[in-house]
Amino acid sequence: MKPPQAPVASPEPSAPAGLRVLVIDDGAHRADLLRDELARQGHEVVGVIEQATLIHDCVLRLQPDVVIVDAESPTRDTLENLATLSAKMPRPVVVFAEDEDRGTMRRAIQAGVSAYVVADLQAQRLAPVLHVAIARFEQDLALRTELSHAQAQLASRKLVDKAKGILMREQGLDEDQAYQRLRKLAMDRGEPIAQVARRVIDAHELLRG
Repeated sequence: MKPPQAPVASPEPSAPAGLRVLVIDDGAHRADLLRDELARQGHEVVGVIEQATLIHDCVLRLQPDVVIVDAESPTRDTLENLATLSAKMPRPVVVFAEDEDRGTMRRAIQAGVSAYVVADLQAQRLAPVLHVAIARFEQDLALRTELSHAQAQLASRKLVDKAKGILMREQGLDEDQAYQRLRKLAMDRGEPIAQVARRVIDAHELLRG
């Protein structure tokens, strides 16, 4: 019999190669260390900034794949600007910080931070942290897209239901007839049925004065 083989440890996950990274030096002053380690791992630091108000413009101009914030404790300005970034131009955001306060962590996550790492910035941790941050960002983005789609569908159904009610009252149609009327109008005009429903509602409200 062959002797049992020792289990082989799985390699730590690594971030995709060739990432474009924007570094925000929020008071920790370790940008050079980050730049060197990111370059060693095959990534490119496209910019280093110290003013939180420049985040939006730099992301728009430099188009980074990931944003890294290096801070003793992320400032209010930084978190507010990250929240704006998350709403308008979402990117995976990693925060390396010394602040262990749960309130600060919660505010960072609410601002769109994908990974908040407390403790010394260690080179060997950078790749797995980036990997996890990107994976979480992609998952969150998919959920946000799904939620937005569901909300749009709900809004469309409400418009169609309201327009059906108008046609039923004004033209003496039953529900199915009212829906078929809207559907035919949409097909004839090559428009989404929700858009036709909105036209019916607007016309009805205009006539009512």
